[in-house]
Amino acid sequence: MSHTHFFQRFKEGIYIGDFVYGANDGIVTTFAVVAGAIGAGLSPGVIIILGLANLMADGFSMGASSFLAIRSEKEVERKQKLQQGNVAPPNGLETPLQHGFVTFIAFFGAGFIPLIPYVAGFASDTQFLVSSIFAGVMFFLVGAGRTIITGGKWLVGGMEVLLVGGVASAVAFGIGWGIKEAFGIIV
Repeated sequence: MSHTHFFQRFKEGIYIGDFVYGANDGIVTTFAVVAGAIGAGLSPGVIIILGLANLMADGFSMGASSFLAIRSEKEVERKQKLQQGNVAPPNGLETPLQHGFVTFIAFFGAGFIPLIPYVAGFASDTQFLVSSIFAGVMFFLVGAGRTIITGGKWLVGGMEVLLVGGVASAVAFGIGWGIKEAFGIIV
């Protein structure tokens, strides 16, 4: 498939689920690592290591899982067509590799944003605040951005994703803080 065709299919919304799922999960999991680590009192260096490890491992897993899921869907569709006596190849699904690629790129690209204050060496007393703001803005942009294709209300879309991401982040911070306090873990 040519690059032009790929981007045309992207504009048509073929990859919107992969993009939103990948980007949202990238932000949530990376910022959850940051928030949990801050709640536990871990150092910025540890946050960078955990954040980058999360981005690569979880990003790869998300992309590979998307690939396997789409490939499985195509196999089921092919099997159903053969059972119906129709030997024509299934239509409507792009290649599994493209779906996996979109998921990985969205996960990594959006998920890296909350790490910027740590990787760029912002002042340590502002890193978490700036990371929180960056994550919140990204949550909102992913939610609002999906409405470009879906046609929904951008403010509602942005607030939905911001709410889900905010709750997940608060849970991660609370778990990190709670475990540190409950077990007297000193880091």
